[in-house]
Amino acid sequence: MRAGLGIGVGPYEELVFDSDGDVDRSTRDAVAALEATDLLVFAHGWNSDRSTSTRLFDRFYTPFPGLVGPGVRLGYVGVVWPSIRFSDEPIPDFDPHGTLAEPSHGTALDPATLRALGEFWPGRVAELDRVAELLEDRPESAAAFTEFGALVRELAGVDAVDGADPAEASDAAVTGPAAVAAVAVPAVRDVPAVFTHDVLEVCRAFTEGLIEAGALPGGAAGPGFGAGAGLRALWNGAKELLRQATYYQMKKRAGIVGQRGLGPVLAELAGHRPALRIHLIGHSFGARVVSFSLRAVPDGARYVKSATLLQGAFSHYAFADRLPHDKGSGGALRGMQRRVDGPVLACHSAYDSALKVFYPLASRMAGDSAGLLGFDERWGAIGHDGVQAVPGAPRISLDTALREGVPEAGCVSVDTGSVVRRGGPPSGAHSDICHEELARLVVAAGRMGR
Repeated sequence: MRAGLGIGVGPYEELVFDSDGDVDRSTRDAVAALEATDLLVFAHGWNSDRSTSTRLFDRFYTPFPGLVGPGVRLGYVGVVWPSIRFSDEPIPDFDPHGTLAEPSHGTALDPATLRALGEFWPGRVAELDRVAELLEDRPESAAAFTEFGALVRELAGVDAVDGADPAEASDAAVTGPAAVAAVAVPAVRDVPAVFTHDVLEVCRAFTEGLIEAGALPGGAAGPGFGAGAGLRALWNGAKELLRQATYYQMKKRAGIVGQRGLGPVLAELAGHRPALRIHLIGHSFGARVVSFSLRAVPDGARYVKSATLLQGAFSHYAFADRLPHDKGSGGALRGMQRRVDGPVLACHSAYDSALKVFYPLASRMAGDSAGLLGFDERWGAIGHDGVQAVPGAPRISLDTALREGVPEAGCVSVDTGSVVRRGGPPSGAHSDICHEELARLVVAAGRMGR
């Protein structure tokens, strides 16, 4: 373990990627030098900066040395990729009492979050300053919301026209010939309806979503909140729209980092060390990172021995060969579970408000005729209700998995709500993953136990 990384287990190294999926070569070489029989490779999620991700790796990895059998020599890897930390979103075990760090800011951006946004979108100081001004002043003006919506669209880059990238495709809508053709022909990227619908409708939907998630009391939107309510209350939803703009960009980025970055690095490593057993772990969009890395696994390769997806922030249809609502299409990761020489565990919890409430809102495609509110199963997240539309994929509880073990291969949905249940609004238990039970689940999936 290199000095200064702040991890209590070892040997430990970090793999660092930029937003294009390019790896820091010094970190790649350090990981290649780890002496281990089994390599745990853990990618963090969206609400994370470098310090928070390192603390997360440390907390999650702590139980492992006492759980594995005597013939297992673990090596620990933290996958670090560019995400963003909203300092007013609580993370269990890291924020006091699971409460908001800066509750007094309301709809305004706290200084730490504004700085983080500046790093996430470099060179956009003027746009971010205006966004911050609007969120602080909360003008009761439809024109102000229109301006805000335009600024958010510009920051998110949703107007870009370029060649479609398979790593950026909708998780639940990849067709065979059409997907191949789309790669070669310039096309407008699929854009969530949160960026295409009327901005007041979107902000109203997000404000109601915040109330549903417990981030706002029922009366926080003002007396008689509804179709005729004043506009000032809707700035709560406008702030959530800004968050969703970062999530939208990180979703694309996570696929790129996985497919173009992590996947090739692990394939190269396995080529040099064929006996090494690799176990993938991902949280939130980090689950998307490790899942998309499977696209770089060569046919017939057996070095990935398990994949554990913790509150995965991507479609529950991602591994499906056919979509229930479109039999001619399949998920973006259809068949990828067969590149794992072991099980793919999709851990889900009903206490995850981020995936229960906000993921479906942000994932609807432009042109969807459905309204913005209400759960639509087409846009559900794998971390909300597990794997869907994959025949023969079992659904088990965490207790059953730990008591009886997990299947040896294929997709498995594991209800971890018995332990993944703590956290304040708006994300709920989305980041409540540092539990020994989940470490034991990874060990069971990888057949590493005593």
